Amino acid sequence: MINIVLFEPEIPPNTGNIIRLAANTGSQLHLIKPFGFDLDDKKLRRAGLDYHEFAGIFTCDNWQDFVKTHENHRFFGISTKASRHYSEVKYRPGDFLIFGPETRGLPETVRNTLGTENLLRIPMLPGSRSLNLSNAAAVVVYEAWRQQGFMGGS
Repeated sequence: MINIVLFEPEIPPNTGNIIRLAANTGSQLHLIKPFGFDLDDKKLRRAGLDYHEFAGIFTCDNWQDFVKTHENHRFFGISTKASRHYSEVKYRPGDFLIFGPETRGLPETVRNTLGTENLLRIPMLPGSRSLNLSNAAAVVVYEAWRQQGFMGGS
């Protein structure tokens, strides 16, 4: 199982879409506060449809507590500032894929905690800024799941 981590998510429909992604891939979703919305937000619920009940969703008050709680796991941050492509990693069950807020990406403090060897990027054409958060999460989660033979899927 892959763990999807949203660090300080800001836009409810993106988080709702990622709830749906988690439910359909057997991933766990971890949300690190503060959020740019309330978890009961109508737009969040609408984007996630009825998948909330099928996704394992966990919240954490801050980055430091999150790292401490999961210190024995592998973390990979997805960032446009990385040089290594997401497809260069051999993913393992239990890995954590960390995505930053929509308007800022992963902050330097988080990137420094992870280290450059654990920062990954999704290739794009020159001059492109970034993908939508839920699209980026889907790209990387499906690659990790594919490498695991779509374990548990049909």
